[in-house]
Amino acid sequence: MIQPLDIFLRLAVAAALSGIIGVNRGRLEWTAGLRTHMLVGVGAALAIIVSAFGFSDVLAQEHVVLDPSRIAAQVISGIGFLGAGTILFVERDQIVRGLTTAASLWAVASVGLAAGGGLYVGAVIATAIIWVILALLKPLEKRLVGRKARRPRMIVKLTSPTALTDCEDALARHPMPVTKIVLRREDTGPDTLFIAFSRPVSVRQMAALGDVFRHIEGVGSVEYRHGIDDTEALPSNTVRSG
Repeated sequence: MIQPLDIFLRLAVAAALSGIIGVNRGRLEWTAGLRTHMLVGVGAALAIIVSAFGFSDVLAQEHVVLDPSRIAAQVISGIGFLGAGTILFVERDQIVRGLTTAASLWAVASVGLAAGGGLYVGAVIATAIIWVILALLKPLEKRLVGRKARRPRMIVKLTSPTALTDCEDALARHPMPVTKIVLRREDTGPDTLFIAFSRPVSVRQMAALGDVFRHIEGVGSVEYRHGIDDTEALPSNTVRSG
């Protein structure tokens, strides 16, 4: 029979190692952060402890055989439901977010199983590898894969409050791959409307849309730029629209 101190040690190791992974996810402000990862790790560790030692009283009976690995298999498959909850499809941007967080939850469950099974060395090594993958390989991945396509952006100066609605109506009449519209309110001077596109747009299309905006009453100026990095931060003090 496993001793209480050993149970505490296994659960504590699982919590600590899972927390290391959770800190990395938490600092990026993902939904599954420190506490979620620690709970997954401790829960997986407890599951394997119960599977391995929780039925010792019935093992003495004849014809009773238990397989502790079955619980581990159920933990690995069951964690998929929790991981699925962290995956989001952003319809406006047509991208999927949360896959890495879901994968880290699945990996943390394995770390918890290893710690709960007493495989401390394996749990520590796996934690180190997972942390390196999550924290240190992201810059290398960007360098190897290459930068995202640089996308155009249009900047419109608005001198009238009603011009925003007219600009949105113009965009609706001229289908363009618009990913977001941001309005920056200015304390002095005209407001600024930023229009970001989800993919490169030809100069002719941008010029045609700019001509439409210039004929709208309340539009002071129109500027469009090619080669804007998609990761560029949006202006502060903004009101999102669209």
